Amino acid sequence: MPPPITGFHHVTGIAGPAQRNVDFYTGVLRLRLVKKTVNFDDPGTYHLYYGDALGRPGTVLTFFPWERAVPGRVGAGMTAATAFSVPTGAIDAWMGHFADRALDFGAPVERFGEVVLPFPDPDGLALELVARDATVAPISDGPLGEYGIRGFHSVTLAVADPALTARVLTDVFGWEERGEEDGRLRFGPPGGDPATAVDLVRSDATGRGAAGTIHHVAFRVREEQQRAWQEALLEAGLIPTEVKDRRYFRSIYFREPGGVLFELATDDPGFTADEAPEALGTALKLPPWLEQRRPSIEARLPDLTFPTSS
Repeated sequence: MPPPITGFHHVTGIAGPAQRNVDFYTGVLRLRLVKKTVNFDDPGTYHLYYGDALGRPGTVLTFFPWERAVPGRVGAGMTAATAFSVPTGAIDAWMGHFADRALDFGAPVERFGEVVLPFPDPDGLALELVARDATVAPISDGPLGEYGIRGFHSVTLAVADPALTARVLTDVFGWEERGEEDGRLRFGPPGGDPATAVDLVRSDATGRGAAGTIHHVAFRVREEQQRAWQEALLEAGLIPTEVKDRRYFRSIYFREPGGVLFELATDDPGFTADEAPEALGTALKLPPWLEQRRPSIEARLPDLTFPTSS
């Protein structure tokens, strides 16, 4: 069995209009657009990547935005919420930030000893900010200053039988159960950052994957261990895909028994493989096998502008 999974690589969601998505994630949450490309399986739509200055694993939230996407609905076998870390004491500042922009947010709650602020994105995607001791610098130097987002904290998965998913996290990923609170089970890597967690909640609801839902959750693996992970997944009775070249990382995918789509993605080659760090996200990048179709692809994609402040 390969070494335990160490944490998140990225999380990918489905969105409605691309411009609205850009405005919110760069203008409100102050993430950086680190790559503007297309869905390799459906090049008629963008694939937008947001993260820290270099798009480091553990900070990257990506979207497939479809202009006419219908609203989705979270149910069993889906990601119910995606949480970012912010420093202790940041919640009041973020509530003021949202209120100043007339954006919706929920009442803060306490969970596993941490303060959690729930809020939706413009498509209704369930997001959370979790206040904890800061161990890394904020992603940006935006208007919230020291209270800015640090990266991912956790994802919450809604599953019909949490025990089945829990066995994948513990027996395959090598993670530990960290506790249970109000029917919520928490798991994380052994000896790892407590801000890396997967929570499991029971749900029998019927979902629909569309705008405002998460498509998949990706975890970090070393490139030299990816083949070993394929074998480990097969031995565990799971069905991984072949290795797929995503240009900025290489991936294998599988559905865990609860129905959530997982990805195991490599750190390399990274988002600076085809753009300088200062230019990340400024040009439409296409893989070689789509480059000859650039004129028709660009004609179908909406123009995007970027807010300078919010």
